[in-house]
This record gives sequence, C-alpha cells and structure tokens, in this order.
Amino acid sequence: MEEAIKELEDAYYNSIKELKEGEIIKGKILGFTSNEVIVDVGYKAEGVIPLCEFAGLDLSSLSEIDVYVENVEDEEGKIVLSFKKARGMVGWQTLIKDYKEGDLVEGLITRKVKGGYMVDVFGVEGFLPQSLSTFKNINDQEVINKKYYFQIVKISKLKENFILSRKDAIKQEKELLRKKMWEGLEVGKIVKGKVKGITNFGAFVDLGGIDGLLHITDMSWKKITHPSELVAVGDELNLIVLDFEQEKNRVSLGLKQLTPDPWQEIEKKYPIDSIVKGRITNIQNYGIFVELEKGIEGLVHISEISWTKKIVNLQESFAVGDTVEAKIISIDPKERKISLSIKRLENDPWENVDSLLAMDSIVKATVTSYGENCAYLELENGFGGIIYNEDVSWTKKINRIQEVLKKSHTYEFKVIGIDRVNRRIILGLKQLKPDPWPQIIEKFPIGTVLEGEVVKVTNFGVFVRLDEELEGLVFSGEIEKEKLESLKPKDKLKVKIIKVDASAAKIGLSAKIDQPSQDAKVTS
Repeated sequence: MEEAIKELEDAYYNSIKELKEGEIIKGKILGFTSNEVIVDVGYKAEGVIPLCEFAGLDLSSLSEIDVYVENVEDEEGKIVLSFKKARGMVGWQTLIKDYKEGDLVEGLITRKVKGGYMVDVFGVEGFLPQSLSTFKNINDQEVINKKYYFQIVKISKLKENFILSRKDAIKQEKELLRKKMWEGLEVGKIVKGKVKGITNFGAFVDLGGIDGLLHITDMSWKKITHPSELVAVGDELNLIVLDFEQEKNRVSLGLKQLTPDPWQEIEKKYPIDSIVKGRITNIQNYGIFVELEKGIEGLVHISEISWTKKIVNLQESFAVGDTVEAKIISIDPKERKISLSIKRLENDPWENVDSLLAMDSIVKATVTSYGENCAYLELENGFGGIIYNEDVSWTKKINRIQEVLKKSHTYEFKVIGIDRVNRRIILGLKQLKPDPWPQIIEKFPIGTVLEGEVVKVTNFGVFVRLDEELEGLVFSGEIEKEKLESLKPKDKLKVKIIKVDASAAKIGLSAKIDQPSQDAKVTS
C-alpha cells in the first residue's frame, strides 16, 4: 500500500514542470478576475498575469499563449508571469529573423508621443515619426488603437528598436489610387468621400486617394456660420464634382447641388404682400432672421417690428426657435434676400391717430429713456411719447428731468400735441393742473415783502422758497455781500418781490428791503 502511494506521489511530482525565472513557456488561460488573468503553465501552482497587459487584445480569441516567468513563487504562492514581456521577446526575434528594412508589417498605433506615435508590431513597440505618419489633418482619436501597414525604415539590433513609416508604406498604393481617381473624374460626377478635416472655410474630404474641398458655400442652400453645423470628421458623404485641376491637385466638391435650389422661382412661391410663417434662427441688433423653409431665410429689420413701439433690444421680445408670422415686402433672388415685416400685418395706427388719441386727453405712459431737455415715453397703446422740461412744472425750472420722472416708472400725462413727422405724442405733466400764475401774480404783487426759506446759495444769488411749490431768486446784486456769504439752506430771509415773469416761471427778489428797485415789473 505504501509503495502504491509513493508511486502516485512520484508520478505527480514528475508531471510538474521545472520552471526557471526569465524563461518563456507556453500557458493556457483558465479564467479571469477583476484585474488578473489566471494561466495554467503545468506547475504545482497557477500563474497570474495583470489584465492590463492584454489591453487592445480580444481575450476571447486567446487560449494558449507564450508567457515570461517573472517569479516562480511570490508571497501568496503564485507564479508571476508576463504576457507582455514574452510577446515582446518573441516578437523581436520574429522581426529581426523574418523582416528587413524596407519590408511592410502590420502594426497597431498605441499612443501619441513627442514627435510621433508608438506602434505595436508583434508585441514590440516601434517609433513612427510624425513626418512619416500621414496623419496631419486627422485627430489623434481617429488614429490611436487603429491598425495600419507600415514600412520598416530602420532596425537597430543593438538598441533593440526600429523606425516605421506609414507614408512610404502607402506611397505606391496611393499613387495608383490617385492615378485611377484622376482618370475617372469629371465635372458633375457623383463621388463618395470621407470627411478627414474641418476648417472655418470648409471640409477636406478623402475621395480614396485624392483630397477634395467642400467649401462652406457649397454645403447648404441656407446660410451656415461654420461647417461643423452640417458635417463632422469621419462622416461619409455623397458629393458632386464641381471642378478639378490635376496640375494643381485641386478638386472642388458640392453637397447642396445634389438637391434643387430652393431659390428657383422664389418670387412665384412667395409673392409680395403674402403672409408667411417661419422659425426664428438668428437674432441680431438690426433684426431677426426667419426660416421660411429649408434653405430659405428672410430678415425682419428692426424698423419693421412695430408701428409704434421703439424696439431697443430684440432679444427681450423674441427668442431663437420662436414661430412668427410676417408679410413679404421685397425679394431679391440675385442676392438671395427676402425682406419681411411684422408691423405690416396690421394697419399703420398713425393713419388714424386722431381717433385713437384726442388732444387734452389724459393718458398713462412709462419713461423709457432721456434726451436733451426731454424724456421719451411709451404710452399704454404702444405709441411713443415725449415730454420737454418746460412742460413738467408751472413754477419750477427743471434742468434734469430724470430727477422728476424716473426711468421705467409710469405716470399720468395730458396730450398737448401730435408730432406726425417724428411719430411722437407730445405730453405734458404741468397741464394736468390749472396755470397758477394768475393767482401767483395776484397773491405776490410787486413790492410785497415777506419772509422765505433759503433753498440754495449760488455764486450768482440765493434761491428762496416763497410758497409750497414756488421759488424766487435774489440776484447777487440785490443782497449785501456779507449777508450772501453767511447764508445757508433753511435759513430765513426777508425779501421783497421786484419782478414777476409768468412766461418764464420766474420771480425776482431783493434782500435790500428799504431800497427801491428800478427793475420792478410784471410779465404775464
């Protein structure tokens, strides 16, 4: 019995391979963990290989592989193996044994490095200089992890490295393709191509040996601002040959020409004064662009938005994507321009302004902006209005109207005029109250002496409040210099009325009470 057990033990240990660190052996893949590949190499323990060493490879297609023995037994009793090192060593031997400079090999571009790319050939990385790559107008993402054929330019056995050329590998094939392509080109021919690069002015398209240019103006019948709105690198397109010159290596391609020109007979399709609907595609400070159909856009100029409202910011009233209705007012097929109007969908209200706004009527209006000695307003019915400084108060001189009428605030006004030329309603604020000057003249006759409150002291005189909304001016010549220099706002001052000018809303005062004034007069 003991002899039988010993024979079984001897047979088991004899079946176990003797492994040496640094050798390459065959292994069979048994399974996977989250970060390792389990490999049977016929030893008493199973071997492990980091999963990252198989990056870019299809593990399901691998069963028996060459492995490099890193460590016969680690701390956990496992055999540490390397698939990458074995592949590289075997690959290098294959490369120097079976290939020479000038031969073609298939390789996988693994990564971008300074000056070019690294290429995996038989598990060994070779260098592909940028100048020999032919990937000038192609994004790196389109190249990395892709397989190509390369020509071996140089092999250094001593340094165990080699240099590759994609340019030389495809040069002969490309020349044949180019020749065949040029021979088959003709204006009007439909060709297939793949977008290989995009610029601001168009897209470069690989026709299979020849590069053609699809200019931005030949992409779409409608206006686009950048080629990326329609095409992307890698897109495969059917295009029409517009022109070509083999001597200059130039091919002009068209995409929009494959569909009918929507501007043909445009005037029949969109007669003047016809009403159309469209989607807003762009908003500029001078107007909004409206797409009537694919390839057809019209412009609503800012002046054609409203009969009455002054539009400053179009984006406050419209948004890209909105659907609007408009009227065709002009078409220029040669320039491919259509002028639209929104306001002309309705009659011009200024033609019937008298029936809409009566003189002396009371209206509400909102302050929108200010001008020189005036403020601009918008009435509730959309008409534009204006009020001048002199129409704000009967008694106060208004220098800065914005101190009285605040922007975006709404007030009541009286209609005192209609300016048809400038399309404005002239408004008044003081006209809401009766003219107080007949009562002022009666209440404050020339020679009246009274005590007032100093409002403001200037170098030319003193403003004095005589009543709730009534001020007079004591000119510097009508007050002693010492007295003028000592006054400050809210001081009391005894004055005499020496002049009343109702038309200018002015009252002249004198602080020299006991002296007669030669300027005393009343002006109505």
